Amino acid sequence: MPGLRKEVRVLSADAFRALDVSDEVLKALDGMGIENPTDIQKETIPVMMAGRDIIGIAPTGTGKTVAFGIPMLEYISLKETRVQELVLAPTRELAQQIVQELTDLARFIPQVKIAALYGGQPMSRQINQLKHKPQIVVATPGRTLDMVNRGHVSLAHVHTLVIDEADEMLKMGFVKDVTRIIEMAPVDRQLVMFSATTNRDVMTISWRYQREPVEIVVEATKENRPQIAQHTLLIPRDKKMEALQYLLDSDEFDRVMVFVNTKFMAQRLSDKLVKEGYSARALHGDIRQSQRTQVMNDFKRGKFPILVATDVAARGIDVDDVEAVINYDLPNENEYYLHRIGRTGRARKHGVSFTMMTFQESVRMDEILRYIQSKPTPLHFDAQGILRREDEEAFFENI
Repeated sequence: MPGLRKEVRVLSADAFRALDVSDEVLKALDGMGIENPTDIQKETIPVMMAGRDIIGIAPTGTGKTVAFGIPMLEYISLKETRVQELVLAPTRELAQQIVQELTDLARFIPQVKIAALYGGQPMSRQINQLKHKPQIVVATPGRTLDMVNRGHVSLAHVHTLVIDEADEMLKMGFVKDVTRIIEMAPVDRQLVMFSATTNRDVMTISWRYQREPVEIVVEATKENRPQIAQHTLLIPRDKKMEALQYLLDSDEFDRVMVFVNTKFMAQRLSDKLVKEGYSARALHGDIRQSQRTQVMNDFKRGKFPILVATDVAARGIDVDDVEAVINYDLPNENEYYLHRIGRTGRARKHGVSFTMMTFQESVRMDEILRYIQSKPTPLHFDAQGILRREDEEAFFENI
C-alpha cells in the first residue's frame, strides 16, 4: 500500500511537472490556484497515466477530480471524434461539478470537448452536446444508459472509465446500471474507482471488472484532513430553531450550510429563516433542476449566506469558503456525517461544524463518533435555546 509522504512546499509547476504534467495543464492549475498536489493526486496521477486500474479510497475534499482529470487530459487523442473518457457520478450536482473542474483543467487545450449527461435537463440540449463529438462525457448512470439505448452515444471506444463516489452511487441502487455500463465498454478499458469508504458492492465491482488494480488509500492525516472544529449541541427538539438563530447571529460566519434529512424539512426551515429576516435558500430534490443549478451558483458566488440542504442535493457542491456546517437533523447514515462536515474546512482552510441532538438521539450520536473516531466539543444550551455562559468563551475561541 502506498505510504503517505510529507508534503514539500514547492512551486506548483515544479511539483506537478515531476508528475509529468504538460505545460498546458500546469498553466491551468496555476490559474485555478492549485499550488501543490494533494496526497491522492501524488499517488494517483503516475499510476493512472501508466494505464493501471485503480481503486482509490480518500476523504472528501482531497482533490480526487484533479487526480483523475489530469491523466485523462494527458493521454486523450484530440483528433479522435468518439467518446474516449467516461466519468460516472451519482448525482447531477456532482456531475456538474466534475465538468466544471475538467473544463478549468482543459482551459488551455481548446480542442477538448466535454459533454454532461444527467436527468432534469432537456434531452435535446444534451443530444446537441453529443453532436459536437466530445472526447469526454461526464454522466449519471441512468442518463448514460438512456442515451446509449437511443443511439446517441457509443461506449465502444471508451479507454478510461472513472466511477466517482462509488460507495454512494452503489448505495443509491445503481449497481445494475453501473455493471451494464462497464460491460458496454471494451474489455481492455482502464477502470478507475474513487470512494470515500469501502463496502461490499464497491469491492464486488472491483473483483469482477478490474485487472490487478492498484489500491491507493489516503488516510486523513494532519496534512490533508480538513481543519474542522466539531461541536455537539444537546438541545430539546422544540428549541432547535432558537439555537440555530443563536449560531447564525454570532456574526462569525459569512457562509453556512444547514443540513436536514428530508425535502419537506429543507423547504420548511428555509422558509422559516426567510420569515425571520435571514437570507436563506433551500436545495432539495423537489426543486426543478434549473432552479437547483441557479441556487448552487448563487451560493458559490456569495449572493446569499445560508443554504439549507438535504444530503443527496448537496452532493457535489464544492465551495472552498463555507465557514460552518450545522446539522439541524442528525444524519441517518454515519458516512453522511463526514460528507456534511466535509463541506467546510476545504482548501486547507479552517471550518467549524455544529450537530444538534436531543437527549434521545445522543446514543445515535455516540455511534457516529465511534465511526469517525473523533470527539467533538459539547456545547450546552438552556431551555430558551441560549448558549450557557460557561460555554460562550470556548465557543468564540474555537471559531
